[in-house]
Amino acid sequence: MKKIKTNSGILQEFKTLKPFFYKYRFKYIAGFICLFTVDAAQLLIPQFTKQAVDLISQGNFVWYSVLKLCIAMILAMAVISFGRFLWRLFIHGSSRRIEAELRQKLFDHLLKLSWDFFQKNKIGDMIARSTSDLGAVRMAIGWGFVAGIDGTVMALSIIIIIFIQDTGTALFAVMPLPFITILIVFFGKAVGARFKLAQEANSALNETTQETFSGIRVIKSFVQEGWFIKRFAENNDDYRKANMAVVKLQGFFMPLIAFLAGFTSLIVIFAGGRRVVLGMMSPGDLVALFSYMNMLIWPMLGAGFTVTIVQRGAVSLKRINEILNEEPSIANPKTSILARPASSSVNFGAPPMIEIKNLSFNYGDGKNTLSGINIKIEEGATLGVLGKTGAGKSTLIKLLPRMLDPPRGAVFVKGRDVHDWDINELRALFGVSPQDSFMFSDTIKNNIIYGIDSADDELVKTICALSALDRDIESFSNNISTLIGERGLTLSGGQKQRVSIARALIMDPQILILDDALSAVDAETEKRIVKNLREARRGKTTIIVSHRISAFANADYAAVLDSGALIEYGAASQLIKSGGYYAKTAALQQLYE
Repeated sequence: MKKIKTNSGILQEFKTLKPFFYKYRFKYIAGFICLFTVDAAQLLIPQFTKQAVDLISQGNFVWYSVLKLCIAMILAMAVISFGRFLWRLFIHGSSRRIEAELRQKLFDHLLKLSWDFFQKNKIGDMIARSTSDLGAVRMAIGWGFVAGIDGTVMALSIIIIIFIQDTGTALFAVMPLPFITILIVFFGKAVGARFKLAQEANSALNETTQETFSGIRVIKSFVQEGWFIKRFAENNDDYRKANMAVVKLQGFFMPLIAFLAGFTSLIVIFAGGRRVVLGMMSPGDLVALFSYMNMLIWPMLGAGFTVTIVQRGAVSLKRINEILNEEPSIANPKTSILARPASSSVNFGAPPMIEIKNLSFNYGDGKNTLSGINIKIEEGATLGVLGKTGAGKSTLIKLLPRMLDPPRGAVFVKGRDVHDWDINELRALFGVSPQDSFMFSDTIKNNIIYGIDSADDELVKTICALSALDRDIESFSNNISTLIGERGLTLSGGQKQRVSIARALIMDPQILILDDALSAVDAETEKRIVKNLREARRGKTTIIVSHRISAFANADYAAVLDSGALIEYGAASQLIKSGGYYAKTAALQQLYE
């Protein structure tokens, strides 16, 4: 990641927020009008004080004149209070809205990214960018912009007023300002680099937390709580150290700025007091000048505050923009499927449901996971896929709905290259029960109907019967309305697989894929599910990946993969007689049973 080196580089990051600023421009304008009104009222108060002091110091005054000045000051303070409420409502309210919309935009974009993005990036880091980084951006476009603009306006206004009021004293009073400016520039560069390290440490801490609680069952099974406690403690300490580095820098810088700003007040006392004694300025002028110099402390501190917050926001926004600028590796075609001409190699009289032509695929490491695969699956047929662990079965399955991207001209669905399909339309053809049966922390029913809009209880119970889940459901306290723990913590491996199968079945897909989805069920339950599928899926295409041949004993075709190559393919009934890998595996499994 490139470091932010200049102030222009900082502001460059915020260009991505222009659409949000434009949307809320009127709220920001109203907010800054209220802010400037507050500034004007604050600048008036020392003038009222000056007049009151001069009246009293002369000794010849009427209380009515002083009372009028007091009433004017009270009105100015009322304007300040009400104006502060309004500018906070408009500006901070807008920054909160932008934060919420940016978070929604980030979440929407993450869901559009392809599967491989999540293989390369950690979930904890995504959580950190969606929470603490967005909080830093909100602070930058809220407090940061207010402190920067308000500080600039106040500083310029005060300097102009004190120069008009007494140029000689003002020249001495502003002497520390160049030193403060140099410190602010140095501080901005340093805090940006340190805050970046702090955010990266936060991502690591989130990742450890997420992994620990997601894998709590495994951790407890292997009695590894101590190892994860140690790992969390290390990440937590790294996060503390990274934040302390930022805090130490702020802790040194802010008091230094306050000291230099307070030094100006000391100059005013000596230089201004001498001029009062010499009769070159009135006591009221000195009091007003002293008030203005005290008011100048805020713009000086505000400048450092602005640099800190805007630097943090820029670093965080850069981390967010890195995701928003990420393009999905698998994208929709530029023209619709209907507008594309049909390939001359496809027989449109009766195109196969799935056709794989000389498919070779690798994950970018130069070594083919699949090599020269040729398979044809007619509509309504069932294909069984067999192979050793690492043979490429799951890779092959992921290429069909373009979860992974196959080469063009290698995978066809309904006679069309998968690259020519709209991705959502293509994936809507498939119902997949994957190897890892992910469960949501919800009811069993909601986990089953996840892929459709709604379903009544009777349909859900029918699907549960097809997936051999009905007997388990009856034993649960609230039947299909039973809540399961996060990732299905309260379900066994076989129950999770059957819920996953039910989730795929209820969609009634044209192509059903069971990717080793029967590995955790017993032989009797497997036999029941296979029988139910054969009856319920008549006329529809089914692909079953399994290590057990019994899972697709009645399949129309069988394919055997070994080291990414198709070593056997044909009718299952013929392969059982061929004496090859399929037949030997069938014989061994039958003997074992």
